[in-house]
Amino acid sequence: MSRFIPVDRQTDYLLPPSVDEWLPDEHLARFVVDVVEQLDLSALTQQYAGRGHKAHHPAVLLSLLIYGYATGVISSRKIERATYDSIAFRYLAANTHPDHDTLATFRRRFLPELEQLFVQVLLLAREMKLLKFGTIALDGTKVKANASKHKALSYGHAKKLEAQLKTEVNALIQRAEAADNDVATDGMDIPAEIARREARLAAIAEAKLKIEARAQERDAAEQTAYQDKTANRDAQRKAGKKPRGRDPKPPMGGPRDKDQANLTDPQSRIMPITGKGFDQCYNAQAAVDTESMLVTSVHVTQATNDKQQVMPLLNALTALPASLGKVTHLLADTGYFSAENVKVCAQQGIEPLIAMKRDVHHLPLLERFAAEPVAPDSDDPVEQMAYRLKTQAGRARYALRKHTVEPVFGILKHVMGFRQFSLRGLDNVSGEWRLATLAWNIKRMHRLVVS
Repeated sequence: MSRFIPVDRQTDYLLPPSVDEWLPDEHLARFVVDVVEQLDLSALTQQYAGRGHKAHHPAVLLSLLIYGYATGVISSRKIERATYDSIAFRYLAANTHPDHDTLATFRRRFLPELEQLFVQVLLLAREMKLLKFGTIALDGTKVKANASKHKALSYGHAKKLEAQLKTEVNALIQRAEAADNDVATDGMDIPAEIARREARLAAIAEAKLKIEARAQERDAAEQTAYQDKTANRDAQRKAGKKPRGRDPKPPMGGPRDKDQANLTDPQSRIMPITGKGFDQCYNAQAAVDTESMLVTSVHVTQATNDKQQVMPLLNALTALPASLGKVTHLLADTGYFSAENVKVCAQQGIEPLIAMKRDVHHLPLLERFAAEPVAPDSDDPVEQMAYRLKTQAGRARYALRKHTVEPVFGILKHVMGFRQFSLRGLDNVSGEWRLATLAWNIKRMHRLVVS
């Protein structure tokens, strides 16, 4: 006869059950609560007026969001459901059940305050001896916007669609006038049909204005670049040198037919993604400490290219508290390389190691064990960096980039499930990216503590 453990779902507990006793001592949820309790949340609590019904404490809502993003439960509805179904979420919510509207409103309302909380967590990691600034790796990843690429409207198609809709509106008006003369309308609700097309025309006009505004910004940048190139070639001619190549052509102003705007999230952009496809995305940037794998700085950009993203990082590092320490080395792939970026890093006392061309994954045997190159006599920062990238020490340091920042992106997307933004607009997605990386930092700190 088989022996089984008795199954009893009816007998009451002799003493009231405690959620605290059901959670292991080293559980991530406990660590999240410990971290949040050490943060200064006065910037959040002071914004509550104290009128009406009692509000859920910001510490509870923040803990739920951090743990949700850290464990792949990002939807506010799923977090609400988890406060009933999950012991960890019950513990975080202290046996209360904030509804999804409360969670979603809290997340949108306090996105600007996350920047200060992000820095507080870094300071806490420093106090716990988990973070020591030194070498950081910078990289970007395309994160899908909360919008479909099929809702993107090109300028050329917008003009065709606008002309078509105006023709249809005129035809409907003529049909309505004919209906007044007792001509049958076949049951068509003409006013509703006209209103529908006029609403689409208004949306198209708004999209065209945004495309035209972007085109003006692009025209200004292209005109400046054209003038710089022309002035440089004129200076070469005056010095008796013949400029190489053809003279640059003046830029063609105005919007182009292929310029696009998305009707759902106009601030997102069509970007190339892994797999040689395209999608509606934002370019999410992160700088990661190579020793602890903690994210030290983040920002989101609409630019597909990474070349302009070094300066925002340097500005963010300058704004961090001095107690966090000093960044000494910056690692980045070839997408970030420009002579200006190298010089700016050197001016701020940071030694850059930015790939100047595409990496070769398998160096030839003789090249791997070749003698150290001779140091250049020049003080030019670009030549100095090119020399460091050829040395054994430089290659070893640069190799840290691949197993620090790239694994962080992989875990964020494929373990924590953060593949798409829930919010729309550049400011909102910037705050959400900070929340996701804040959750990663606390998750990583927990792993460093318990390991």
